[in-house]
Formats: sequence, C-alpha cells, structure tokens
Amino acid sequence: MNIALLKENTICFPSFLIPIVKKFSLNLEDFLLLAYFWNFKEATFDVSLIEKEIKLSESEILTSFNTLISKKVIILDTKKDGNGKIVEYINLDYLCQEILTNYQQEEKQKEEKDIFTIFETEFGRPFSSMEYEIIKNWLDKGIKEELVLGALKEAVYNNAMSLRYIDTILNSWSKKGYKTMKEVRNHNFGRKEKETPQELFDYNWLDDNEG
Repeated sequence: MNIALLKENTICFPSFLIPIVKKFSLNLEDFLLLAYFWNFKEATFDVSLIEKEIKLSESEILTSFNTLISKKVIILDTKKDGNGKIVEYINLDYLCQEILTNYQQEEKQKEEKDIFTIFETEFGRPFSSMEYEIIKNWLDKGIKEELVLGALKEAVYNNAMSLRYIDTILNSWSKKGYKTMKEVRNHNFGRKEKETPQELFDYNWLDDNEG
C-alpha cells in the first residue's frame, strides 16, 4: 500500500448530513462536495484543490456546486482576507440551520411517540388514527406535553378515561392561563387552603360531642 495515500487528508461524513442528502435529493457527487465543505470550514471554491481532495472531475464539481447553490444547501459569500483582498468562501449557515431543524423535528417525533405510548398504556388498548390526531392536535396548538400528561393523570384519578374529558380539562386550564403543571398545582393548593377553614367552621362540633 502507498504510505503517502494514508497520509492524505481524511474527509469525514457526519451522520447528521445524511438527512440533508435525503431532504434535498442529493446524489453521491453532491454529498462528497458537501462533506468537503463541511470538513474545511469557510473553504474557498478552488476547483483544483477540491478535485485533488475528493477525486471528482472538474465538470462533476461544477455540476454539484451549482446543485448545492441552487437548492440553497450552501451559500457563496465574500469577505476580506488578511491583506484586505475580497475572497469568496462557502458559507454553511443555512446548512447548520437545516441540521438544527431536522434535529428538533426528530426530537419532537420522539416525544410524540412517547406520549402516544403512555396514553395507550393508561387506556389499556391501541389508539385509532383519529385518537392519534386528537393528541397531536393538542401538541400542535402549543399545549405543553406536561399539561397533556397532567390532564391524562386527572382523567385516570377520576376514572374518566376519555379524550373528550381530557380535552375539557385542557380547555379549562387554557382559559385560566395555566402553562405548566406547577401553575395548576399552585392554584389547586391555594384553593384547598381557602376551603379548609370553611369546612371546619361548618362542622357541628356539638353534635359530635353529644355522640
């Protein structure tokens, strides 16, 4: 084996670039060029250098470069170098934003999958697609997962296992402006404290003593 070959720069292929490839329907050459830009941050668009690093022809590089630019996976930007000369470089800000968006979507899907599993466990049966949509609609409206699970817990406690009942709870909490279960608990705790003295005064101590 050629020792010089082992000393060449290694191009890494981060796994988080794979969803980008699928999302924008990139081919192998596009992916190789994208991986090159990722490994060499703020790289200048030097075709001869790129050709040497990823072993693509000039025409393949130009075609893939135009694809990445047209699909806005990368941006060709300008800045001044140390000598004040204007140079073009590859800006990856849009790519980074796409990676972050994909990550957030994956995390949301995991949360939704988990919450569906919890509901099915509590109800003791698989959910229909319509029931899935009802839960998803709560989350899509911006209701926090902890509130949805809190309402589920209330339904279990009151032995009222229906999504309609849970929806009523969530609507009530929404009208009262509750955003977290802590706010729900604080309100209920304060209400119980106010009710307790009234219950004591209403109690007929004389009848009890006579008994």
